[in-house]
Amino acid sequence: MHNYNLGFISDEDIYAHVKTTVEAYRREITLNEFNENIIDPIKLTFDAKVYGKTIRQAIADECFRQIDKSNTNRIGYFHQNIFKYAGNGWIVPKAGFDVENDELHIYVEMKNKHNTMNSASSQKTYMKMQGKLLDDDEATCYLVEVIAKRSQDTTWRISLDGKPREHKKIRRMSMDKFYALVFKDATAFYKLCNALPQIIEDVLQDNPGLALRNTVYEELTKEHTDIMTSLYLLAFSTYDGFQF
Repeated sequence: MHNYNLGFISDEDIYAHVKTTVEAYRREITLNEFNENIIDPIKLTFDAKVYGKTIRQAIADECFRQIDKSNTNRIGYFHQNIFKYAGNGWIVPKAGFDVENDELHIYVEMKNKHNTMNSASSQKTYMKMQGKLLDDDEATCYLVEVIAKRSQDTTWRISLDGKPREHKKIRRMSMDKFYALVFKDATAFYKLCNALPQIIEDVLQDNPGLALRNTVYEELTKEHTDIMTSLYLLAFSTYDGFQF
């Protein structure tokens, strides 16, 4: 393990947090999983030819696309749960808001990207925050976006029941500003992003069992050395002309 020198979190804690996230990642795909919803071999053929790939590369890309769909929640875990290491009253509760600090009366809902909430979800979140302000007149509520349109800490303006609403204690904040609020370091989020590739490399090097295991190509070529034949038989084995 390297010295990451983040300042706001120990090397041991950030290593453990990244390791837990990697362990939760989907890291294996088999032929049965690959073809769970019946793969489209014609699209893969177009992908390979149009984009100048080998069919093996096209299959690998499709494998990664399927695996990636499973990992969104794992990244959400990473972003939310790093704050359990912050101390100073910051917690990640099992229920309620995503991140809370009762001592500072701060309550946070966290989203990965600025456009992930539809109108109904936005209104529900806003009303939840309104309810918190009614229960605690010292509270400040934040919608924190990992990938916001810009760095910001601003009043969250929303249309609720057809009427524009805003409250100075219901705010919309980008992740860099939230790191600055929690860790008292304006560049804390930048420091984490800068160190993250090395931390992940260290975790994978120390734990080779966490590497990706993809057996799709190996299984496809087990019965037919011609990969195209195997690929088309996944979808068309009962079609006329495809009996080999």
